[in-house]
Order: sequence, then C-alpha cells, then structure tokens
Amino acid sequence: MESTTPGNGGEFPGGFTEWMRERSEPDFGAVVAHPFTEALFEGKVPRERMRGYLVQDYQFVDLLLALLGAGLARADRHTSRLRIAGSVAVITGIENDYFRRSFDELEVPRHEREAPELDEVTVAFRDLLGDTTERGSYADVLTVLTVAEWSYLEWASPGPERLPEDFVQAEWITLHNGAEFADWVNWLRSELDRVAEELDERERARCLRLFQLATRYERDFFDAHWR
Repeated sequence: MESTTPGNGGEFPGGFTEWMRERSEPDFGAVVAHPFTEALFEGKVPRERMRGYLVQDYQFVDLLLALLGAGLARADRHTSRLRIAGSVAVITGIENDYFRRSFDELEVPRHEREAPELDEVTVAFRDLLGDTTERGSYADVLTVLTVAEWSYLEWASPGPERLPEDFVQAEWITLHNGAEFADWVNWLRSELDRVAEELDERERARCLRLFQLATRYERDFFDAHWR
C-alpha cells in the first residue's frame, strides 16, 4: 500500500507544505477561488454579509495571538522567535486598527464585537486553535498558522485591477496581499518545511490531518458568509 506520508528522507517535491496543500484539495482551491472573495474584488459583498464575516473573524484574533505565543515558546531557534514576534506586532497594531475602523463604519455595537453569537464553524475553528495552542507541537502550531495565512495570501494575491471604493473591502484585500504579508507566509512555509525534515511519519501524518481540517474550516467559514 502506498504511504500517505512522505518518508523521512525528505522526498517531497516543492517542500512539505506544498505536499500537504496538494492533499488538501479541492478545499484549498475552493478557498482561494471562492465566490465571496471574487465579490470582494468587485466591491460587491453586501454590507450585512461583510459585517457578519468580520464580526466572526474577529473572534479568532485573541486565539491567534495565543497560538503565536505557543509558537514563540516552542520554537527551536532564537531567529524563529523573533520572526513570530514580528507577526504579533502586526496583529495587535495594523490589523486590530482595521477591525476597529471597520466596525465603526459598519455600526457594530460593542457587545457584537466582544461577545457575538458564534457560527457553528467559528466554534469548531476556535476549538482547533485552542487545542493546538494547548497541546500542539511546534510543527502543529506552524501547520495551523500556515493554512490560515497562506490561504489568505493566495486568494488576495491576484488583486483586482482597481480596489473597491469601500475601504472595508479594499483594505481587507490589501492587508493580505502586501509584500510584508507575503514575506511572512513564505517564512512560515519555509520554517515548516525545515522542521518537517526532523519529524517521523506519525508526526507528519498529524500535520497533514491538521492542515486538511484547518483548510476545511476555512472553506466552511467562507461558505457560511456567502450563503
């Protein structure tokens, strides 16, 4: 029987992350080319759908910071910790400011920002983030982070010929297709590719399961706000 994971010799063309992405189709491709993001490029996501999407997405921010903190604690190199720390600064600065301004524009009351009723997929995705933070290895943490960041870079990278006039939609695109964000995603992938060289088959299989599950949740999250 053909093995579901690459061997310990590192024989996966394109790297471990590319290997996992290929085995996470069609979900990964569905995230990258989703009707929600296509409408976003045209500035045609209805206000209420954009509002609901951002309110739910904001509920991941605190857990994402905790996941980055787990990465800081479990990284095997000082340079890796410095790189992860830089991402924490972005989330607590530029990205948090975007959410604040967008919520003001969309007239989201404080209780909805801080404690909204959560969608089913939001609950499931939050559980995955929390479990990985509490019990995941460094490779597990990198895997979940890679899905979250890489999938967004991929859908946002083509960019529209002309950004929407609505800053809420326009800046959600530019937050995820700029050079600094691309550099962060490329580092995450190269870091996970590096760490995977030292993993055994069981550990690699776990990473693949996490990658596929996180990808499925990303697709479900877009679906939930497009239906």
